[in-house]
Amino acid sequence: MTGRRVVVTGTGVISCVGNSVNEFWDSLVNGRCGLGRLTRFDASAYRTQIAGEVKNFKIENYMPEKEARRLDMFCQYAVAASDEAMKSAGIPLDLRAAGGPVAADRVAVIVGSGIGGLKTLEDQAKILNERGPSKISPLLIPMMIVDMAPGTISMRYGAEGPNFSTVTACATACHSIGEAFWNIKRGDSDVAITGGAESTLTGIGFSGFCSMKAMSQRNDDPLHASRPFDKDRDGFVMAEGAGILVIEELEHAKKRGANILAEIVGYGASGDAYHITSPAPGGTGAARAFKMALGHAGLNPEDIDYINAHGTSTELNDKFETQAIKLALGDHARKVWISSTKGTTGHGLGAAGGLETIACINAIHTGVVPPTINYQTPDPECDLDYVPNTAREKKINVAVNINLGFGGHNAVVIVKRFE
Repeated sequence: MTGRRVVVTGTGVISCVGNSVNEFWDSLVNGRCGLGRLTRFDASAYRTQIAGEVKNFKIENYMPEKEARRLDMFCQYAVAASDEAMKSAGIPLDLRAAGGPVAADRVAVIVGSGIGGLKTLEDQAKILNERGPSKISPLLIPMMIVDMAPGTISMRYGAEGPNFSTVTACATACHSIGEAFWNIKRGDSDVAITGGAESTLTGIGFSGFCSMKAMSQRNDDPLHASRPFDKDRDGFVMAEGAGILVIEELEHAKKRGANILAEIVGYGASGDAYHITSPAPGGTGAARAFKMALGHAGLNPEDIDYINAHGTSTELNDKFETQAIKLALGDHARKVWISSTKGTTGHGLGAAGGLETIACINAIHTGVVPPTINYQTPDPECDLDYVPNTAREKKINVAVNINLGFGGHNAVVIVKRFE
């Protein structure tokens, strides 16, 4: 079954720089930053007071308000992005309808979240403390748990294939896509809805990351706060949203006349076995995942044209990720174009890998590589070509997405021009 080829036929985005793939991509290419002062709650007492908030999102465009109240925001984002992905793939939203082009029991849903329904948990904990246990919502658990994203998506469309979540912090969506890739490769499904969603712009979420001193404190200059690979970077900027792909087996896609956007050819995963938050020194863990993905893809380092790096704008990630790329690609590391789109979007945590894999696909499709914005002062320890500040044009045949998560989780997905 491993001879089965897997292609991308649909994509969907909810993000702080646009609530569609087209808006998202236009912002990335033009370096239009979506970060700003927090409006969700009063953050005046917090070290960090900026974020990448989704704007102009109206859930009533996707479902009745009564139904939406049963879903945490991360789940609402997942549904909205999945709707766009399904429509762009040309797959009906009702898979059980007679005569449809896709069998419901051959559609997997593998969608994750790094944290899940944190706002729901925070709200209900307040009720518990103020009003007692009898006032807790019976929807607390189903709204909070991560796997409600794929559960809701499957119920919405009638997708009866394999259904589960990965939870690997900021590597979540990348792992989800990779596991969906293998699910189709081994014949367990023909189509998969996959990616990640996140919405953790809450008091408890900010408190935790602020206590870790992981986020940028450029509160007076949010547009320039996220500065991946720049010497003066001082932390990431938290964002929210969802990035969802529809992927499917090649012959299945061709049979129904689908528009093929790219082919997924490689996936690698590894563990650092080192530290709860810091990547392994030297980037050794991420390099192993990268080499694994290259091996499965049957590619050499010289075949890689573009890397969408994890590039969080934190001191250790950007340094060790640079070292990982050098370990994985050798001399070619200095020739490949690399960018982190987190300067524009902020860090979507469990959604990041979905958004950034879509960026890779669009780079292949358009021949444009989005820039790493806010790159002003080179760091001697980050000395590769990060496509600073301005997009570049070149035919991209092979693109790589790298995502790394707390706990030492590393994931790499390789996408290729479909031929």
